[in-house]
Amino acid sequence: MTNNYSNIIKKIDEIYENPKCELEYNSYYELLIAVILSARCTDKRVNQVTKELFKEYNTPQKLITLSQDELENFIRPCGFFHNKATNILKCSKELVEKYNGELPKDKNLLKSLAGVGEKTANVVLATAFNEPAIAVDTHVFRVSNRLGLASSKDVKGTQADLEKNLPKDKWIKFHFALVLHGRYVCKSQNPNCLNCKLNNLCKYYQEKSNLKG
Repeated sequence: MTNNYSNIIKKIDEIYENPKCELEYNSYYELLIAVILSARCTDKRVNQVTKELFKEYNTPQKLITLSQDELENFIRPCGFFHNKATNILKCSKELVEKYNGELPKDKNLLKSLAGVGEKTANVVLATAFNEPAIAVDTHVFRVSNRLGLASSKDVKGTQADLEKNLPKDKWIKFHFALVLHGRYVCKSQNPNCLNCKLNNLCKYYQEKSNLKG
């Protein structure tokens, strides 16, 4: 691990003492559904939708009583509602039939569920089961590559870089910290570099400053 990695890790530890997932949930099942809904959608919008959905349909047994159209009407504001509804209904049915409605703690078993890929499985493992995992969403991808913690053009490579460059006991915390940093500071458009507490360690900022200079 280079000194710059160590310095970035130390600084992020200081800035984000206790970063958490911003999705709202009261059970691991609710978390799973919220994460599926969050694909290409903001957590704020997902929380608005699940607040209504989970009033009555907060278990897989209850949710599968909904028709495809009924579920689509609930989740329409999240976008891609047809595919998401299809996957959520199928996933919920699989949980009931195979796991008595409980989420499996095994990553491969989670990924075998409809609508659950690498990112979703890792969010659930880290958030619900406190298992070391790094979920690379658009924020984590952007921030980690800008900082220089990763140097990859795709999600899979970025995850591999982070798993290599970060101590395993930091994976969960840094996943959430990088999400929050990307959401509120290191935005895709117009990142707030001047007020970023990591700018003196940031590869992206240094390169941008050199170009201006």
